[in-house]
Amino acid sequence: MKATIQQLDKEDLDSFFALIRVFKEVFEMQDFCMPSHEHLRKLLRDPDFIVYVAHAQQKVVGGLTAYTLQQYYSEKPLAYIYDLAVLKPYQRKGIGKALIQALNSYCRAEAYQEVFVQADEIDTYALDFYRSTHPSEEEHVRHFYYNLEPKV
Repeated sequence: MKATIQQLDKEDLDSFFALIRVFKEVFEMQDFCMPSHEHLRKLLRDPDFIVYVAHAQQKVVGGLTAYTLQQYYSEKPLAYIYDLAVLKPYQRKGIGKALIQALNSYCRAEAYQEVFVQADEIDTYALDFYRSTHPSEEEHVRHFYYNLEPKV
């Protein structure tokens, strides 16, 4: 299946909403509440926020979001892939790999040092997928989180 990969710009709010709905479905987010138009528009206008979507059969079927991280070890920034998902009927058709290739090409052209992504150790599908994209390195790390939301 052929998909068209598109980098969203600050005016592509409808495609961004469609991508978030893809994330909601693929990640099985039961109690998800869509953020406001203003918040999502602000993200799209942020030069340190990168969004790619995959279109197939005239709809958004997947995409990724990434954040630019400035470093103090180097003048070159890093890109962190925050989310990547493809709707189930469109998985295993090269769309995820095409999304990563598009981001890598963009970051290479913009002189980023590297692109990185995390995957949970128990998510073997994600681990297998990222390994199939031929990363230059794989690390085993632990992430520690500090929830700043008040407990209800």
